[in-house]
Amino acid sequence: MPGFAGRCAVEERCMKIHEYQGKAMLRNYAVPVPKGEMVASPQAARQAAEALGGNKWVVKAQIHAGGRGKGGGIRVVSSPSEVEEAAAQLLGHRLVTPQTGAEGQEVRRLLVEAGCEIARELYCGLLVDRSTAQPVLMLSSAGGMDIEEVAAKTPDKIFRESIDMVVGLAPFQVRRLALQLELSEAEQQAFSTLMQSLYKVFREKDCSLLEINPLVVTPAEKLLALDVKLQFDDNALFRQRDVVDLRDTDEEDPLEVEALAHNLNYIKLSGNVGCIVNGAGLAMATLDLIQHAGAAAANFLDVSGGATSEMVEKAFRILISDPKVEVVLVNIFGGILRCDVFAEGLLQAVRTLQVKIPVVVRMEGTNVEQGQQLLNESGFNFLLANGMADLEQKVIQALQG
Repeated sequence: MPGFAGRCAVEERCMKIHEYQGKAMLRNYAVPVPKGEMVASPQAARQAAEALGGNKWVVKAQIHAGGRGKGGGIRVVSSPSEVEEAAAQLLGHRLVTPQTGAEGQEVRRLLVEAGCEIARELYCGLLVDRSTAQPVLMLSSAGGMDIEEVAAKTPDKIFRESIDMVVGLAPFQVRRLALQLELSEAEQQAFSTLMQSLYKVFREKDCSLLEINPLVVTPAEKLLALDVKLQFDDNALFRQRDVVDLRDTDEEDPLEVEALAHNLNYIKLSGNVGCIVNGAGLAMATLDLIQHAGAAAANFLDVSGGATSEMVEKAFRILISDPKVEVVLVNIFGGILRCDVFAEGLLQAVRTLQVKIPVVVRMEGTNVEQGQQLLNESGFNFLLANGMADLEQKVIQALQG
């Protein structure tokens, strides 16, 4: 389903897990979810359907992207043979959704679930609101695949409650949401328990996003989390070892996975100027500079203040492994990471990798003269910049050939 709450949040580093993993986590908090089983073959899918029983099943592609329903990644079928057929069509297929881009993502796993009766579809999302520095609980009576359109055209249909981190989710807030959703008395009781359980998951697991879309109301006035999306704050993973164990690196960018293994802060973007910077603030300013130069950054790469020459070489190797990179921009402030140490790592990388594309370098700070001397005497044609304005002009010059 579309990741409305995720789109509302300011982008941040987070770890994602699959829907089947998220539902297993929610079961541990007594959140009602459909019965289901993860499978990786058409035969296993059929066996899962037969074990679940019933006369309707849902076959769901397990990828780290929303919009699966619109992309054909969710199939409702009425026989075990149809379950097997749907699984055969989905497994190994590159599913394209509004969130995957044109290249799509390969489907390696499926979730086979028992079908359920639906009276109403709601939307539920928990995320961190940067403007208030508090978690916010969002509900809407217009749940389902078109929730993003609802947010854009009729935002008054989305109800919000900011949550005080000391007080927690207050009962009066839950009651107010239940009334806004026009739930029956029986549904309100189930809703109150469910909201408190979801907030407990959000808080205890250091989630950056917990989204249920749809949250369904059954004809028997029960609530069921039909689809679940969970994301976790990377900065808190040191205390969430059970969450880390759920990481699926097949669903992540290979370059980001490699960078993580070397303790490098790397995020792949879609531009053509590769960046190596130390310090998040300087990195963000560098991205703005690239944009102002009329280009687009290919990545965010912060080597941090404590990087060694070996880390610098690994960072450079990761950066130019992206075939879209046409120019490398290096912007370093030498503090803990001295400019001469950085220059040594940069030279080592350029020699080893036989770099052919232009490399624009700006260095300031500790041992900057020694670092610049190393680059000037290296025999390589580095474009050395003095100041940010000159750096922008050098980038434009490099892009123009």
